[in-house]
Amino acid sequence: MEELNNKKGKKTLYIDMDNVLVDFPSGIERLDEEARKKYSENYDNAPGIFALMKPVSGAIEVFHKLADKYDVYILSTAPWENPSAWSDKLKWVKMHLGEYGYKRLILTHLSPIINNIGTFIGYRKETKIYTQTNCIPTRWLRLIQARCQ
Repeated sequence: MEELNNKKGKKTLYIDMDNVLVDFPSGIERLDEEARKKYSENYDNAPGIFALMKPVSGAIEVFHKLADKYDVYILSTAPWENPSAWSDKLKWVKMHLGEYGYKRLILTHLSPIINNIGTFIGYRKETKIYTQTNCIPTRWLRLIQARCQ
């Protein structure tokens, strides 16, 4: 898919939410003991877990910088079996990104959509931070990568 340009001539950039903007393990740590045991095989399905998560250190600052240069969207999956995840992710964006995140959240339960997007910064356990483009300045990626090393 070719990179899109908005009306202002900015390239469109999609950023993964979990473990790029949001510190997923911080939500697990904040679950009560009963929920940690019950959902230990799949924490994504723990009701309310996404509301408990803190931002990745430095991620909000990086998001602001990227939003000044690119037409930035947050592209994230939401578990089909956890209805609260959909609203909790929206609340998180409103709380932590404010106007920078206004109408910038795209949620899906279909991972292939995310994997086939053009310019994308994402996170996978195997590779940590990765990008599907070379147009992101290395210094900005380093701020996010620092948390994963």
